[in-house]
Amino acid sequence: MLQRVFEHAFKVLPVDQRYSAERRVRGWFDLRRLKQADFVVASFGKSGRTWVRVMISRLYQLEKGLAEGTLLEFGNYHRLDPSIPKVLFTHDNYLRDYTRDGGSKRAYRDERVILLVRHPADVAMSQYFQWKHRMRPHKVALNQYPPANGELSPFDFIMGTSGLPKVIDFMNEWICGVDEVRDALIVRYEDMRADTVKELDRLARFLGLEPGPETLAEVVEYASVENMKKREAEAQSDSDRLRAADPSNPDSFKTRRAKVGGYHDYFDAEQIRLIDRQIADKLDNRFGYAAK
Repeated sequence: MLQRVFEHAFKVLPVDQRYSAERRVRGWFDLRRLKQADFVVASFGKSGRTWVRVMISRLYQLEKGLAEGTLLEFGNYHRLDPSIPKVLFTHDNYLRDYTRDGGSKRAYRDERVILLVRHPADVAMSQYFQWKHRMRPHKVALNQYPPANGELSPFDFIMGTSGLPKVIDFMNEWICGVDEVRDALIVRYEDMRADTVKELDRLARFLGLEPGPETLAEVVEYASVENMKKREAEAQSDSDRLRAADPSNPDSFKTRRAKVGGYHDYFDAEQIRLIDRQIADKLDNRFGYAAK
């Protein structure tokens, strides 16, 4: 994979220069792809992007007669069928290192963007398990996470700079910058879970597809949590995105619990109050995630 090429290429640099240089080059590469993309799916990590990617991939497989098993990766479907758009999936975490635009979304001004969001505490909680069980040491250092071999508690992780503050900053930047882009569709993970068919239809039509009820139902069933976990455990996909780091450890799966409000299961009442208070105080209320 290209990320491994980047990783090995910058090992020749001193440690204090290695990661900043790699981030700039990754940003240059992201900008290059952005200029070629027909659509962009932007999200913070652990916001449900793999689930959405599986559904979009399955839609194109059914609509265009493509083989099952290969996920949509930028232009791979376009090379098979030029009528399929190039779709860039991004966490938007390196571009600024190259453009020096900070939180501005001006680089996306000519793009059609699907912004996928999820409750920040659920995102941060999932990030904790990603960091603890799936994240390679190189990515930990590159993205300035704390060392994964430490004894950082889930609450300390969520309240620290790699948790809620980072997720909230990402979401606030995007909701403030969304008017800078050509066209945008905001999709909430919770809405996708509550009525997957309805939200998938809305997403498909933004992509220019008009799937019928039977196709939508088949895609939703194909991408169910149970089926995704099964494929991940059996490594049925040719993508590393759908492979468990340790099949014997449920917390190492890419598809872990997919539960709305699941962060409540890990904290006591006072910790939940502090988490919810930070979200209410810091997150733009246009997302609708402030505790009622």
